[in-house]
Amino acid sequence: MSLERQLRLGRQIRSIGFDDAPFDKARDAQVPIAGVVCANTRFEGLLWGRVERDGLDATEQLLALLKASKFLAQLHLILLDGIAFGGFNVVDLAALSQETGLPAVAVMRKQPRLERVIAAIHRLPDAELRTQRLRLAGSIHQGQTDSPSPLNSNTEHESSRQLGSRKLFFQVQGTNPELAARALAQLCDRGQVPECLRLAHLIGSAVITGQSSKRA
Repeated sequence: MSLERQLRLGRQIRSIGFDDAPFDKARDAQVPIAGVVCANTRFEGLLWGRVERDGLDATEQLLALLKASKFLAQLHLILLDGIAFGGFNVVDLAALSQETGLPAVAVMRKQPRLERVIAAIHRLPDAELRTQRLRLAGSIHQGQTDSPSPLNSNTEHESSRQLGSRKLFFQVQGTNPELAARALAQLCDRGQVPECLRLAHLIGSAVITGQSSKRA
């Protein structure tokens, strides 16, 4: 079923969220990628792959992981933690959506400063191709997530931090921004991003460093 239908009928959304794990900063290093599958916010599966640091293969590698997996036919949505992995290995968001037949969304915690991103990209080879992929991902939209009330908050500060809505930003291909924003809100739990992305970040950090990172 389509993402639109799932939302209209109030049914769960099965998404996969990809994030890169900590990686070696050496040129041409291989960057680990974790892909976590969730039904709404419930963990259901994991994919693991690699892309080249500052390379051009992120789209190809994500597609290979998805097409070889048992999860693709069950998914309604693909989420990325940002538009690039391993530095500036920029994903072709439109191609990712077209090749899988699924909406693809690059999620960001903060409004990116594109002029700084483009300036950094132009210090690398194939700068025009990277910049084109960045721009073809589309406009940056704002959404929000509703964090649940904490059940056992020990301090007033912790309670106020977890209550209410938090902003997030996204680029989307394969569906309209309104549907994407509704889906993102449904997929969030206690974090600032959808649960599949939060778990991908935690798992990737733990596998590489031995413990999960603070930011998730």
